[in-house]
Amino acid sequence: MKRLLLLLCCLLSLPVRADEPQVRVESRLQPSATAMVGGTVRLEVDVLVDSWFTRAPQLPDLQLSGALVMPPSGAAEHLTETRDGTTFFGLRYAYRITPNRTGDFDIPALSIRLMPAQASGEMQVHTAALSFSARQPPGFAAGQPVLVAQALRFSQQLEKPTESLKVGDNLTRELRLEADGAEAMLLPPPRLLEDIAGLRRYAEAPLIQALDDGRGNIKGGQRIDRVSYRIDKPGHYRLPAIDLQWWDITTSQARSASVPALEFDAQTNNAYQVPFSVTEDLERLSQSTRLHLSRHGLDLAALLLVAWLLWHFGRLQAPRARAAWQRWQAARQAAWLASPEHAWQQVRDQLNGQPPQLGALYLWVRRIQGDSGLLALARRLDPGLAQRLLGSLGARFGYSSGTSKNLHDFEQPLQSLHKHVKRLRPQSFPCHGLRPLNPHQAIQTKDHS
Repeated sequence: MKRLLLLLCCLLSLPVRADEPQVRVESRLQPSATAMVGGTVRLEVDVLVDSWFTRAPQLPDLQLSGALVMPPSGAAEHLTETRDGTTFFGLRYAYRITPNRTGDFDIPALSIRLMPAQASGEMQVHTAALSFSARQPPGFAAGQPVLVAQALRFSQQLEKPTESLKVGDNLTRELRLEADGAEAMLLPPPRLLEDIAGLRRYAEAPLIQALDDGRGNIKGGQRIDRVSYRIDKPGHYRLPAIDLQWWDITTSQARSASVPALEFDAQTNNAYQVPFSVTEDLERLSQSTRLHLSRHGLDLAALLLVAWLLWHFGRLQAPRARAAWQRWQAARQAAWLASPEHAWQQVRDQLNGQPPQLGALYLWVRRIQGDSGLLALARRLDPGLAQRLLGSLGARFGYSSGTSKNLHDFEQPLQSLHKHVKRLRPQSFPCHGLRPLNPHQAIQTKDHS
């Protein structure tokens, strides 16, 4: 009996290792049914832990042949879920996938790295492999670009210097296209290529931007096209109506949107003079041609042949050039969405939100400093700045935080942090290194020393 009691005492004296935190990852496609070419499919990824995150999870890039994939933004959705009687806290990320061809698409398993609290080291989880198929919307020819949206708004505005137009005046036609549930860079341009006799047309670069819901979540796209016209001759003018065909995914029907034609009159302006005489230039050109036609007829024929060849092959290469331009625009937009400055623009809105969030701040730190977390960054800052920053975060997100919802206490620490952090080199922890047990106390000790 004494030996049994001695054995139990020895077993109780052994150190007990804490269990690793539970981590779950769930993924799904929205919509789960067959997608439409040109429509948007959301790949939602939920990362859940039964403790909390010491830094934002790191998601990989996703590339699919024949589809445009936009990575998740910094505004992750916060979750509180119950699984098998256990409460989990997590973040929801969303990839936006836009297929540009028909067929099947296979999404491989995604590897996600995260550092939950109370974990012995960095953990890695994988999503389930998913797949979906895309088909051409009914009523549209195969290969025809289709605008797929949940709702669409198409409007126009005519800007005139005065109500009574005269020769020499300039007016601008502005077309605004807003589509919910569509990517901004895939919105089609309006057909404004027709030349109108008596008007000289000048097209401006379009303004293309994403539409959000005010909380950082992208809900659609917007395209604004502006075309200016200069009146060269008096008369009655008519800017043609513009029609746009699109597919409504809400009702599964083909719809059309249009803006009406615009008409106006221009009067003679006796004080206006054209910068040069077109008639005199044509007369001089005809005289020059008449004098040199017999001498340079062969050269002129060769020049026309070269011009025709350039036009012919240029027309054949136009679709390829247009596709390359769209890919470049998509890559540029993706690079901006993955940049530190894009994440920084969302920090203030999230901190001032209801409830306040730190997802954008974690994302900004990861993009500008590598894999290091917020506490690791604070240890590399000036002690005074680190104290103010951690004090402000503790006052806002700690258990004893007040009810104030403004950013007055955050203004100076955030400005100083954004100014000084760009001078630091990226630093990450060793693969098997241990973090300090109390990073806040370590910073105070360094400040007093």
